Amino acid sequence: MESSKLLIEGGRRLTGEIQIHGAKNSVLPILAATLLCGRTKTREAGISRTKTREAGISTIHRCAGLSDAFAAMRILRSLGCDVTHEGSTVTVNSANAEGDIVSDGLMHEMRSSIVFLGAILGRVGRCRLSFPGGCELGPRPIDLHLEALRRLGVKITEDHGILDCTAGARPLSADITLSLPSVGATENIMLYSALGAGETVIRNAAREPEISDLAGYLIKCGAEISGQGTSTLVINGVPELHGCEYSVMPDRIEAATYMGAAAITNGELMLRGVRPSDMYSCMSVFSEMGCGVYPYDDKIFISARKPISAVRTVRTMPYPGFPTDCQPIVMAVLAKSRGTSVIVENIFENRFMAAPELRRMGANIKAEGKVAVVEGVKKLYGAPVRAYDLRAGAALVVAALGAEGQTQVSNIHYIDRGYESIETALSSVGANVKRV
Repeated sequence: MESSKLLIEGGRRLTGEIQIHGAKNSVLPILAATLLCGRTKTREAGISRTKTREAGISTIHRCAGLSDAFAAMRILRSLGCDVTHEGSTVTVNSANAEGDIVSDGLMHEMRSSIVFLGAILGRVGRCRLSFPGGCELGPRPIDLHLEALRRLGVKITEDHGILDCTAGARPLSADITLSLPSVGATENIMLYSALGAGETVIRNAAREPEISDLAGYLIKCGAEISGQGTSTLVINGVPELHGCEYSVMPDRIEAATYMGAAAITNGELMLRGVRPSDMYSCMSVFSEMGCGVYPYDDKIFISARKPISAVRTVRTMPYPGFPTDCQPIVMAVLAKSRGTSVIVENIFENRFMAAPELRRMGANIKAEGKVAVVEGVKKLYGAPVRAYDLRAGAALVVAALGAEGQTQVSNIHYIDRGYESIETALSSVGANVKRV
């Protein structure tokens, strides 16, 4: 039973600098991809064990200390990998990984665990796992993943929530069109197709920067992938992959969260170690609120000296549209704006889980179906609130920073899934946040 809470005294203007960590949504598929390295079918045919072992070693830098990343490391260890974690660097040696089963307990630790399906199948040709757990954002169907893998020759049976998958003969040429640009499905197809023979073309592929980051890691390992950043990805399978040293891209959602913290406190923050080119849709929304947003090569300065104004409509869309992960953060800021804003959530059906808790703090939010109407109020007030998913939890922290009095946020294990010691970062720029 979790007992940790965040106690936040609101009303302090945030100023200073925050260093952004590596992206959660990038490091998890990259950790899964390390499983593909060092596999060789000819180990007994004269390839030395030393060479095989070295080929299986990947060193991943900018790996934030997130509970989801720790869960991914536990899955890798359960499959036979050697994993060490020192500071923000994770070293994975997958030379002897032969496991094909992920336990129900490990699968339920995070929603992104399904990305291990393509990696395990690519590594050993079989996989048995249950449906993933994590945040309760409503159904996140994996039918696109399974349908695509079937097109690639994988035989899949489903029995009482367990997926039993076996690789079959892979077509020499496969052309897969996704009905929607699913990030997870795109990742699983990439991971399964990277090793082996044949060309796989993914049309209507996800264009998120995290997809390009996964491709960047795989290419450095010897994969042949082209088209990243576009809606058509081409993967030519190769016989083997070797490990490499790789740095994970910056976390654009963490950066947007701290932009929200600056906006709601009329503060000024310099966010370092970011990639502004990934964040145009977020930056434009904060600009429309009246914030000064100044992007540089690897940093963003946000100044919110004026009261926040409402925005007309925020619509979540696949990249390069406004990200669903940033929507709860923006809702929290708009709750204290001048005027009325409309938010349309097009990705997840349960993405307004922050709204009832924000109302406990005095927000005026009406949410129904895919639409939330946020009528700004002059003041928010501290209250005991609970996080019900990762980004809703971050939104409550942002709201608490701009509220009068003390807010107690519980269920913070959700927040720890995507933010490394959020209280430390915020305290360093003037917030009064304590973990108790």
